[in-house]
Amino acid sequence: MNTQQELRKIAGQLIMIRFPGTVLDAATADFIRANGIRGVCLFRGNMTDSIQLAKLTADLREAIGPDALIAIDQEGGAVVRSTWVPAPPAAMGLGAADDAELAQRTGAAVARAVKSLGFNWNFAPVLDLNNNPHNPVIAERSFGEDPQRAAELAMAWMAGSHAEGVACCVKHFPGHGDTHVDSHRDLPTVDKPLSELENFEFKPFKLAAGTAPAMMTAHIVYPSIDPENPATMSPAILDGLLRKQWNYRGVIITDGMDMHAIAGRYGVGNAAVRALAAGADMVMALGTPETQDETLNAIAAALADGTLAQAQVDERLARLSALAQAYPCKPRSYKEDAADRAIMAEGWRRALTARGNPRRPAPGARLRLVARQDVVSDGVSEAGVPAGVVAASLGKLYDVELVTFADANTFDWSALPRDGRYTVLASTSRLRYGEHPRATWRPDLHLALWNPYQALDIDAPALLTYGFAAPALEAVNAWLAGELEAKGRCPVPGFE
Repeated sequence: MNTQQELRKIAGQLIMIRFPGTVLDAATADFIRANGIRGVCLFRGNMTDSIQLAKLTADLREAIGPDALIAIDQEGGAVVRSTWVPAPPAAMGLGAADDAELAQRTGAAVARAVKSLGFNWNFAPVLDLNNNPHNPVIAERSFGEDPQRAAELAMAWMAGSHAEGVACCVKHFPGHGDTHVDSHRDLPTVDKPLSELENFEFKPFKLAAGTAPAMMTAHIVYPSIDPENPATMSPAILDGLLRKQWNYRGVIITDGMDMHAIAGRYGVGNAAVRALAAGADMVMALGTPETQDETLNAIAAALADGTLAQAQVDERLARLSALAQAYPCKPRSYKEDAADRAIMAEGWRRALTARGNPRRPAPGARLRLVARQDVVSDGVSEAGVPAGVVAASLGKLYDVELVTFADANTFDWSALPRDGRYTVLASTSRLRYGEHPRATWRPDLHLALWNPYQALDIDAPALLTYGFAAPALEAVNAWLAGELEAKGRCPVPGFE
């Protein structure tokens, strides 16, 4: 009979953890070794620069051993953790450029950068489809609305990553696109007939199932398949649909089990056991050391009492080891920084999309920029671009006066001076606009620097960038200077 510690060491191989700070402290290293942890996900708070991060991932490899799975969310656009490497365009930007070869080169460039930093697993690309303009958490993270084309672009991106030795993990199976609730905060439901799901939400995942080495589950209930359980804990979805019907052979990892959709309803330990029993191979136990302990104890107890059968667990361990061996965690040198920045800049420029026939202000014109004061992170994305940075960028071409607002729902557009200044609204958050700005805001030009759907909220000509990284602002300036035409086509309805 296995001891509790031996069972915890088996459990440890089935979970992925996070930890705070920019160094591997002794307590975390001891926790990793004592519990056989092989999976770690790093976030923005774990990173300061390339030297620090390479040291941290090297220390993790030493603590974990050769089967280390060190993961990052480096999707592109607003969802990047390493912000100093070449900035990838968002998925919807690549959808707007509509070029699979560009998507492939972008995925390869992302992989070169993250591999040099010590990662071997990237939680990207997103296969969710954008058929709900009010989705609070997907938006520009999706390649578009058409299942076939979104899958083709995502699979090209993935092929680029795999050619450079970094495993991808497509997400969020079986589809987070048509939700109006963020599962970080509550449990969404997608209540559609199975035939509709099969023709739409499920389709890109089914198309990618033959080549994706890993899939991340969504904390969403699909009543037409399983009215009781979110996909993360649904035997009907993970085992029945994905494994048996689609014959999927890759790794199934859950989304973060600390998210309120799960932790707040089921408890982290119970939820982890249910996810593994349903068919997941690895549980993302991001939380705290206390919730990670709770998760390990719950899985160990389920191993002891047979809730998790040894044969099933052996299959899961074999899949995880195969992934680590196919994409070994071996950092490479990174001499392609300048070349990869050129690839990314090309993507941002080709993504740039015009709506409503925007007109350029004259060179050197007097310009008034209106933007929000704060640019906080929503926990999924990085913080947006500060108003002062946008003003400085436009200031290379124009005489810019900056006006900021705290609350879009109370800002009085009519109070702006009518002094002939060309007025630009820069949208620097993901939040859609409410009734007040929709009814009263009338800029000469709207720079939608994040969520493209904001361009539908404001009655003004717009430029859509699908993100706010430096090359996005450079592409805007190139358009303003007449050096670039905005030839991107937004890959969702309503932007014709």
